[in-house]
Amino acid sequence: MSTIREVAKVANVSVATVSRVMNEKGYVSEKARVAVLQAIKQLDYRPNRVARSLFQKRSGLIGLIVPDITNPYFPQLARAVEDMAHKHGYQVILCNTDEQFQKEHEYIQSLEAMHVDGLIITTNYSNNPNYETIEVPIVALDRVLQGAIPTVTSNGYDGGKKAAQFLLDHGADELVVISGPSKLPTIKKRRDGFEEVAGKHLVASIESPFHFQGALDAANYLFDHYTCNGIFAANDVIAAATIQVAAERGIAIPEQLQVIGYDGIELGQMISPPLTTIAQPIYQMGELAAKLLIQRIEGKEIAAVHHELTVEVIERETTKRKDEQI
Repeated sequence: MSTIREVAKVANVSVATVSRVMNEKGYVSEKARVAVLQAIKQLDYRPNRVARSLFQKRSGLIGLIVPDITNPYFPQLARAVEDMAHKHGYQVILCNTDEQFQKEHEYIQSLEAMHVDGLIITTNYSNNPNYETIEVPIVALDRVLQGAIPTVTSNGYDGGKKAAQFLLDHGADELVVISGPSKLPTIKKRRDGFEEVAGKHLVASIESPFHFQGALDAANYLFDHYTCNGIFAANDVIAAATIQVAAERGIAIPEQLQVIGYDGIELGQMISPPLTTIAQPIYQMGELAAKLLIQRIEGKEIAAVHHELTVEVIERETTKRKDEQI
């Protein structure tokens, strides 16, 4: 691998001149600049990223921290973040914490040591005060962090209300919400919105992990202890697990039980029957989070700190048509 000294030798200039050409800082004659660029091409020279980041105080790297990469929601978010970052000349380092606080903390330390220019954090530890001490710009995605950290979320409260009203309008009158971890404010809003509209029709509110096996356990607990004909799952993975357990127990969907999820991930179209869901604008959320972070990295003002995007009902086959109500 070629070095900067070899480039300088071939171009017949100093190492400092090569550095100024690469970093576009300081005066360099046109003759020297052309010679350096030709030498770089001839030697196929690729500057050391760490060395450049130390000099420029910028690495061109963005850290993206997610709690569970096996949840199909997060790869869809990551794709949007990566697309926007790449468009603006940044590369994304993806870190999966497995919902572990210590692992998340270690990733943040490692990313700071790599001189990342900023962080996008989707965490299960919204109350962690350490975020405010991180020295690079941060944007919270699908979560709300402490302090004045910019956030991008969907309107979960409205989504929960929409889910309850949709089930009631389609003939369900014994309603259950299977919520995600209650420590997450964005998830609590989904449950609260649902419970407000469900009112006297609410049979039970139970909590489930977001991963599939934990959701299977929660669904089995539900069917062992309650009778219902309408379920709102706080994400589409929980909804998919609920549908599987219902099928195993011979509960017909949507004839005996209607199920509505939350997220709008592609998985919802693949399961049988296809899932009715409250869809977040997933791509737009990831794209906006990356855009806000890049603006902060580049020292630009952002229009608002908290961005809450609207959600919509996508009707498929786990709920009845209005003309199918009994």
